[in-house]
Amino acid sequence: MGYKPLALEKAIRIDEIYSVHYFEYGPDYAFTGESHDFWELVYADKGEVYVTAGQEEKLLKKGQMIFHKPGEYHNIRATGKDAPNIVIVSFACQSAAMSFFEGRTLTATDSDRVLMARIVEMAGDAFATPLDDPLSQELVRRENASFGAEQVIGLSLESMLLDMVRRGDSVVPGRPTSLIRERSQNEFLNRVQLYLENNIQRRLTLSDICRDNLVGRSYLQKVFREKTGGGAMEYFGNLKIQKAKEMIREGSHNFTEIAALLGYNSIHYFSRHFKKVTGMTPSEYASSVKVLARRGRGEE
Repeated sequence: MGYKPLALEKAIRIDEIYSVHYFEYGPDYAFTGESHDFWELVYADKGEVYVTAGQEEKLLKKGQMIFHKPGEYHNIRATGKDAPNIVIVSFACQSAAMSFFEGRTLTATDSDRVLMARIVEMAGDAFATPLDDPLSQELVRRENASFGAEQVIGLSLESMLLDMVRRGDSVVPGRPTSLIRERSQNEFLNRVQLYLENNIQRRLTLSDICRDNLVGRSYLQKVFREKTGGGAMEYFGNLKIQKAKEMIREGSHNFTEIAALLGYNSIHYFSRHFKKVTGMTPSEYASSVKVLARRGRGEE
């Protein structure tokens, strides 16, 4: 008797994707609204936004996500207090299990955030369409995309949705013993990241970070490289640039003031570092934010 294959049951299957966006909004951003015949996921990576779903407006806080079902009218607007970063993923899915997400606002777990970051990363790899273009209605494949990038997007999205349905409204309380080490590293990383955020205005050295957090240099670098893909100083530098982008979008300081507030020796060093990380000068970035705001209001 020969072996008989078993076709795997697909509780949630995604074969088509319409868009992947990562927007860095200004505090006064507002989108006029739309509806379409596919699902849309909105995730607040940083800051807060007001989201309209049908007839109801909700405050979406950092780390939360909301799903718009096909045909549901929705819009989004900044709160006017901060400059939020938002991920939007639109996709087609006919699976009955998707009814779980109707009308829900869910809080992302660590694993959800890892998968979300993977989706955004792979979208930048797979598609030539800019992730911050709100007018794009078709994804264009990148000629030199890495092997399997599109499939990774689909698998990551499916995995995240499956995990959410499986755990219901709450995070599973139990953790396997084998994850104790990883949990310890995550707690350490979170502690150092908070320290860096609280000292973003300083000119910290690697020795300063180790001394203030009572940790050896090798362990610090090991955890940061494993969890963030780079060293602690690289992370701190990127953190400064993210804060600089936020301050530029808020429009409350000029470039010289921002450089000083973030501990740069000069406006010239700040500008060079900004362009190295973002690919744009501070002035070019400020201009792109203004364009995004005009497009959100439906202006040319």
